[in-house]
Amino acid sequence: MNQNQNLLEAVCRRGVLASTSVRYWRGCKRLNPEDLGLDPSHVSDRLIQLGHKRLIPREALSAFALIESRTHALVEGASFPFLGGIGRFVPNPRLGELTDRLESLREEFREATLDFVAGYGPLRENAMNEWREAAQHLNGSAERLIATIEQSFPPAGEIPKRFSFSSRLFQIAAPDHIRLEVAEGMEQMEVSGDRRRIAEEASRRLQADLNDFIQESVASLRQETAQLLEDVLATIDGSENGVHQRTLNRLTSFIENFRSLNFAKDEQLESQLERFRRDLLTRSAEEYRNDSGAMTSLSNGLELLRQNAVQLAQGDARDVLSRFGQMGTRRLASVA
Repeated sequence: MNQNQNLLEAVCRRGVLASTSVRYWRGCKRLNPEDLGLDPSHVSDRLIQLGHKRLIPREALSAFALIESRTHALVEGASFPFLGGIGRFVPNPRLGELTDRLESLREEFREATLDFVAGYGPLRENAMNEWREAAQHLNGSAERLIATIEQSFPPAGEIPKRFSFSSRLFQIAAPDHIRLEVAEGMEQMEVSGDRRRIAEEASRRLQADLNDFIQESVASLRQETAQLLEDVLATIDGSENGVHQRTLNRLTSFIENFRSLNFAKDEQLESQLERFRRDLLTRSAEEYRNDSGAMTSLSNGLELLRQNAVQLAQGDARDVLSRFGQMGTRRLASVA
């Protein structure tokens, strides 16, 4: 139980859970054979699948699709999946930037929604004209299809309800106890025993889940580091002019990003990255291109760092997990 508390305490102090949702009307309708005036018994699912059809052109909703993809990419880049994906764990150093950028995207979403709602009437009418033209070339019942499509458009007054951008932050915590109201006597004793058994089982599961989460997060950062270094080496090897400044800037940005995401304190890899930045990222790309010896040192340093990252990624994170748990131990001791 104490070990659970140690890990949970450390996780709680290192970040929060984020839940973000981007919802908008997709402008689609799933057509059935009856919608086209066809006999379902004469339409083979093995050969014909009507599926979802667009009520309006794709470009009419492209702004929302872009905001949605940018939002997901932003949150995923600043967090780790927590306990099977029930939320995204955001380390404290990334929280301020994340919330600011989410607020900016929320404002973009609001403006796009206002524009869409304002133009919904003409958009709907233009789309219906296109559908009427397309229906004339179908073998089924054009009248029935047009009626189905027309009924599939939400009323103008309901359209704003189909759009929402929400983001919420949650502090991680375990329940202190399970409160049950039961009768006195033997029944209460039986429930008390069940409650104790359930609590013990939940404690074991929490321990395993937290262990897995921390190790998976560390492994993810290590793998990302190894992949980046491999990509950088390939870029340098494939360039006729040597290293470019944007490549060095990419390395610097990655190291800063690693530090802000390294909530579990993978000291081994972080210290190697910091040493690499101190020793090899203080020169400009032009300086490297004009000094073959320095360029050799950069390439050798990248390769050595890549090998170390690969080795760490192929190992396990139990050493990091042990130190991480000790953070909670120190915190609990100071509170006591």
